[in-house]
Amino acid sequence: MTMPSRKPPLYSPSRRNPAAPGPSRPAAAVLPPAAAQPDSARAAPVAAAAPAGGGTAGWRRQLRRAAPVLAGAAFGLLLALAAVLLVGRGSAAPPLTQAQIDAAVRHSLEQEPLPSVAARAYEQVAGAVVRVIGLMDDEKEEHERPDRRALNRSLGSGVVVKDDGTILTNLHVVNGAKRLVVTFADGQQSEAVLVGLQPENDLAAIKALHPPAELQPATMRSTGDLKPGDQVVAVGHPFGIGPSVSAGVVSGLGREFQAPGGERALGNLIQFDAAANPGNSGGPLVTADGYVVGIVTAILNPNRQSTFVGIGFAVPIENAAAAAGLSPF
Repeated sequence: MTMPSRKPPLYSPSRRNPAAPGPSRPAAAVLPPAAAQPDSARAAPVAAAAPAGGGTAGWRRQLRRAAPVLAGAAFGLLLALAAVLLVGRGSAAPPLTQAQIDAAVRHSLEQEPLPSVAARAYEQVAGAVVRVIGLMDDEKEEHERPDRRALNRSLGSGVVVKDDGTILTNLHVVNGAKRLVVTFADGQQSEAVLVGLQPENDLAAIKALHPPAELQPATMRSTGDLKPGDQVVAVGHPFGIGPSVSAGVVSGLGREFQAPGGERALGNLIQFDAAANPGNSGGPLVTADGYVVGIVTAILNPNRQSTFVGIGFAVPIENAAAAAGLSPF
């Protein structure tokens, strides 16, 4: 009896490689086809695909041998991380106490003291304060007098409010003067002319004919939020000495004053206790932050002497600004 012949299988059975047992060969899967590689490179992946000893058992033996080393490395890494954390915590500075902060501030102030309130206020306005002299004699009479100290003149102060040389001062400083001479903070002198009057507030606006090229006017501020007790400074040329600075506080608001022999009383005045004397008239009354809030205009002395006893008056800057043609606040 003749046996039927066996058909060949559609797929040839896989050949098991004794060096790489198992159904799959992951290392060879990422390599390009063998035909695309030179002969010298074809055996290399097979050798690298399995550790010595052959098969999965060889991989396990290698892992068992490496386990102590890997465990030791991991333990060392944990120790190093713990050391870094401990050192970091140990090096962090503890929070400062209030006593330490106060001590540090005191030490800093002792090394470099802060300027006083009066000094800061004066620094803001110093470049705008001028001395005003009203000469009552004409030039011919001046030249005929051998002793210049005998000249008939008035002496006061003023403050620059416009960079064109416009200056606020008191009317009683310039009233009746035939010539006006102003001296600026840098020592430069210039003749000036009268450009505005406000008799009801004893104010005048004058303008220097030859002001300095870089003239910095003062900054004015409304008196709307001014309160008794606020710190102020008076800047001017008392008895011709100056510029001089005196410090005090606002003593009151809305005061009224009438000078001896004056035609009318001045109202809505700022009362202050910073020292003021003849020659301060027309100078600025300045807040602690350097803003002009008034024009010094009078002092009160029950003995009718022209010396300061602690009560001075200033016209609010709202009125003074109007005398110079500036919009009131």
